[in-house]
Amino acid sequence: MIKSTISVDDIHRAAKRIAPYIRPTPILENERLNELLGLRLLVKAECLQYSQAFKLRGCLNNLIQMDESKVDEGRIWRGVCAGSAGNHAQSLAMAGQWLCRPVTILMPLDAPDIKVKRTKDCGALIRFYNRDMEDRDVLVQELVEREGYAHIHSYNNLRTIAGQGTIGLEIHDYSREHDIGIDAIVVNCSGGGLSAGVALSRDLYRHPPGIYTAEPEGFDDARRSFESGKIEMNDRRSGSICDALLMPKLGDLTFPILRTHKVSGFVASDCEVMAAIHIAYRAFDNLVVEPGGAVALASIIRNRNMFPGQTVVAIASGGNIDADMHASYMREGKALSRSLWNLDI
Repeated sequence: MIKSTISVDDIHRAAKRIAPYIRPTPILENERLNELLGLRLLVKAECLQYSQAFKLRGCLNNLIQMDESKVDEGRIWRGVCAGSAGNHAQSLAMAGQWLCRPVTILMPLDAPDIKVKRTKDCGALIRFYNRDMEDRDVLVQELVEREGYAHIHSYNNLRTIAGQGTIGLEIHDYSREHDIGIDAIVVNCSGGGLSAGVALSRDLYRHPPGIYTAEPEGFDDARRSFESGKIEMNDRRSGSICDALLMPKLGDLTFPILRTHKVSGFVASDCEVMAAIHIAYRAFDNLVVEPGGAVALASIIRNRNMFPGQTVVAIASGGNIDADMHASYMREGKALSRSLWNLDI
């Protein structure tokens, strides 16, 4: 296992580095929903980031440092590459476009059309693969060796983790500015880059909040890893509407950070996620959240009895979803929010 050398100081440096490029995203609240849930729910709307996803932060933190040095890890790179189902892809493509770095992305054949289009629109070259039959990591390594690209990993990379951790800084700053004690932060989790970065920000609090990962039901490798004390894998790589969260396992950099900070895991079903998509839109000023970005909200509602009277933050990590698909989930989610949780909002 690779030892992590990242600290909250690295996250502060990342925040200064990427500040000219990113949008500090708002934290939203709905008093009526708070009354119905019996807790104070704050939603960190990272789905309103320029790329409609938090991944832009980590991508920029990587590319800016490569631009500063011109040579990275002892090599002069011809461009950058990554494997991604969409949010990391379009965030890296956007960062590359802004910083004039050529970007090549490996995307699964079943990636949502809107994510493919937005990645192409930012000038990236896309190569497709079959996620059920091909090993993405092997394909990426082939690109690195054959083309001379630098691999910008979507989560298992210290610069990526530091960039994503800037969200944790913004949550902490908000809590201080508004004199709010935060009891828990729930983070959508795939490979663990965002949750590891946010977990590191616990060190800023006088009374550190609990950190919880949120995963689709049946793809809860993080939750199982926390329980077993070792990195567990998912048997499947497809089969949930939460396409952004279907990585097979945590990284060997992210897992030690999460374990050190005693992170626990939640899950939510696809039906609960659709209900959360509906609630996010209705309760938070027409907020559009994609399925992978809504699992944290769904998990809090599902487990609301754990947090009576407490203040809980849900990170809405992405909003890249086709309009027709969002409308479909809204229709189903309206009925599900009533039948599953007796919530009418």
